[in-house]
Amino acid sequence: MTRKDDYYNRAKQEGYRSRAAYKLKQLHEETGIVQPGDTVVDLGAAPGGWLQVATELVGDSGSVLGVDLQRIDDIDGVETIRGDMTDEDTRAEVVERVGKADVVLSDMAPNMTGEYSVDHARSVYLARQAFETALEVLEGGGDLAVKVFEGPDTGRLRTDMEAEFEYVRAIHPEASRDSSSELFLVAKNHLTAPVRTGDELAVTIEDVGSEGDGIAKVEGFTLFVPGTETGEEVQVTVVDVKPRFGFAERVD
Repeated sequence: MTRKDDYYNRAKQEGYRSRAAYKLKQLHEETGIVQPGDTVVDLGAAPGGWLQVATELVGDSGSVLGVDLQRIDDIDGVETIRGDMTDEDTRAEVVERVGKADVVLSDMAPNMTGEYSVDHARSVYLARQAFETALEVLEGGGDLAVKVFEGPDTGRLRTDMEAEFEYVRAIHPEASRDSSSELFLVAKNHLTAPVRTGDELAVTIEDVGSEGDGIAKVEGFTLFVPGTETGEEVQVTVVDVKPRFGFAERVD
């Protein structure tokens, strides 16, 4: 039995709407992307295999919203929007409906032309739609997983995602078909900080923490600056940014 047949048959036996359900299961096993109680947005959700898995993972205390141009048959506990994510009205409806989310998932793929450069470019475009939507709806510390076909534009997309998340991993789920060039970029811990690694700025040290590092505030965001004292005004370079705090080094 081929791997393709194995996942197809497992989906039928276990009640999943598509073999793609196992891709999300494997992404979750590697990254823990969906947790109990999460609010999840699934883009390109039809026929609903990922929605089924996401619902299992979030449990009764979580919520799941699925979006697709195709109709999605009802799933208990899941809300759906029928619309095209390349359309601004659909994205606006997603933002309005969900408010803030913990996870954005995208298994969106273009209609295949058979010309690889075209299909790759279109897949990157769809992945960017998901990425931009995630920037609008994700809470600080939220996660994103997007499908893309490998090619020359994948690296730029990953770089752009790395600027907005603590880190990004590229994963090839075992459940992907052998002939597929698809990979998933999983971005963890959305950064909502007003600073990014490499920024240089002037700060005032407002306090000293228990570890002896100076504490500065930038628009309410905490920066730890070693080797400083309360009341100092110093020029610093940001060296690491976490979802809720960062680290900087003095340069003066």
